Amino acid sequence: MTKIIAVANQKGGVGKTTTSVNLATSLAVIKRKVLIVDMDPQGNATTGVGLDKHSPPVFLSDVLLGDATVESAMQIIPNTNIRALSGGPDLTIAEFQMMKMDQREYRLREALSSIKDQFDYIIIDCPPSLNMLTVNALVAANGVLIPMQCEYYALEGLSALVGSIETIRENSNPNLEIIGLLRTMYDPRNNLSRDVSRQLTEYFEDKLYNTSIPRNVRLAEAPSHGLPALMYDKRSSGALAYLALAAEVIRKEASREAA
Repeated sequence: MTKIIAVANQKGGVGKTTTSVNLATSLAVIKRKVLIVDMDPQGNATTGVGLDKHSPPVFLSDVLLGDATVESAMQIIPNTNIRALSGGPDLTIAEFQMMKMDQREYRLREALSSIKDQFDYIIIDCPPSLNMLTVNALVAANGVLIPMQCEYYALEGLSALVGSIETIRENSNPNLEIIGLLRTMYDPRNNLSRDVSRQLTEYFEDKLYNTSIPRNVRLAEAPSHGLPALMYDKRSSGALAYLALAAEVIRKEASREAA
């Protein structure tokens, strides 16, 4: 079964797009068929994989509004076997128009239904807020990956996100579950990072990934070149960390299926 993962956090600046782009790329390197869906009007996941968010062949907003097919909107990311649905400013207009529609929270799920079996993983990069675009992503997904920094305010935002996920599971998507929490920009030498990491382990137990993503200059530089970290500098600590994360995601999924 295709694993559809929404990469979500209501707090901005936690590495959501970096995780979406680099997890998708790493899964593809491990020979998985991957679709990345950019649901953020900022379109950073789109530019982060080398695509132009201003002129895709078909806008994702048109797909969500029923004016185009999802097949016509899919693009091939250069030098990879990854497909992408590009995000951009038009998603803000689409969100406004979707609010007038019946079954508006199911638009992305319906769009993906015809093509999801072509992929092993579909990675959805969500906006940094619980708006209708994020709700669509969570309703379409069967798993949520939460990137977060190990700091005090991140813990406060996490409780709100968990509550939102629970509400969507009760009302719209009973298959939705948190598959993992990912520590990003992690520095084990920092006392606060270690304390927050310990609290996450106590509360979420095995849902906290063993892999953590370090602060890494090459990881931060890669988006400005329109490249995932593995293509920009495959030996960097950031690229290797996301490769390890992809392997852990696959292992955890295999364990869940075997249970």
